[in-house]
Amino acid sequence: MSTGHIVTSYDEELAQLHRAITEMGRLASSQLSRALKATLDRDGDLAAAVMADDDKIDALEKRIEEQTLKVLALRAPVGSDLREVVAALKISNNLERIGDFAANVAKRSLALNQMPEVELTRSLRRIGDAANDMLTRVVTAYADSDAAAALAVRDADSEVDLAYTALFRELLTYMMEAPQRITACTHLMFAAKNLERIGDHATNIAETLCFQVLGQAPSGERAKGDDSALTILTPAGGAPPA
Repeated sequence: MSTGHIVTSYDEELAQLHRAITEMGRLASSQLSRALKATLDRDGDLAAAVMADDDKIDALEKRIEEQTLKVLALRAPVGSDLREVVAALKISNNLERIGDFAANVAKRSLALNQMPEVELTRSLRRIGDAANDMLTRVVTAYADSDAAAALAVRDADSEVDLAYTALFRELLTYMMEAPQRITACTHLMFAAKNLERIGDHATNIAETLCFQVLGQAPSGERAKGDDSALTILTPAGGAPPA
């Protein structure tokens, strides 16, 4: 009788952990959507709200960390249970970083609001929507313990990278043509990089979920489309820098 109670209690602890991760993931997705909207709409109040709400994600990560340590210490899980607990710890860390990046985008938008609008700001939508699609899908995959869906999210990261690289090149060209906009474009570039990093963390979550469900990480290198580090622009009629 008592053994059954203990097992039931253990199952409930794992279920609580699962629900907490899902809640955290949905909150992170909401933060990203709101940060992107605040930037595109030049909505300072919404940006400030996103920054303030980052504390909610931090608090959830702390709660999940406490739960995982408690389960590890008191239950000594093995096999799939151990993978689930370790995955929860890793995934919550990635979600906390996503929350930070969303708050950073909101913070950059406040700076952009103080300057004339840069038309290329609209290009953030493609990166942000692609990153949030990855995040939404991987949170659903986690809720459903769906490794196949997680692998599909992993494959989608190259789309975010390609969108980021394209905007990076556009911004460099724009700054060369309109030096007075360099400050605004720099803030925009950092916002775009934060969105690109969110895609990377969604990919990390997908890989962790695959390990949790299948017992092994995905094979092969993940596809990459970020070539911004190799980008060299030449002034019209000029030669590449020495």
